[in-house]
Amino acid sequence: YLAESLKLEPVAQYWLQVIKINDWQRERFAQMIVQELFGSVSGKKIAIFGFAFKKDTADTRESSSIYVCRYLIDEGATLHIYDPKVTSDRIILDLSKQTGSTKRDLNDHAQIANEPYEAAKDSHAIVVCTEWDEFAKLDYELIYSTMQKPSFIFDGRLILNHDHLISIGFNVFCFGKKPPENQFINQSPF
Repeated sequence: YLAESLKLEPVAQYWLQVIKINDWQRERFAQMIVQELFGSVSGKKIAIFGFAFKKDTADTRESSSIYVCRYLIDEGATLHIYDPKVTSDRIILDLSKQTGSTKRDLNDHAQIANEPYEAAKDSHAIVVCTEWDEFAKLDYELIYSTMQKPSFIFDGRLILNHDHLISIGFNVFCFGKKPPENQFINQSPF
């Protein structure tokens, strides 16, 4: 935008393409989640770990979480969202803007959790959207024991120990990295 106003058309076109690629990556990640959850997230509970644009901030501007959450809500998922710094009011406001839903309507599709264990309880999947350090230090054996089976983790930030998660029993998917060779996809119970 600034580059266009300064008549720097090649620079403006470059940055426009960067924005398009970022949007495409967000969409691909969200589509992968639906695909790997047996083609549908309708009626499934999904824990979202992180809503901020990046760790150590409450800034949600251009956060990938907003777009991923909107896509999953549109596909019929129920989200339980945890972020250590972003307020519940900010999360609901951002989701309302993205989905066009009222706060009341969003209550059927998005709940805000006070801690990650609460968000993950009875969920079908965990989606890591922000690289908070605390997410790498959680007790994933305990989390796994409280989740629906088969249990999935989608590590959008490449911060988790994938081999350890697989040894616990998780189906692990990450974006931008080849799936672990010892990955075994448990079949759908449906």
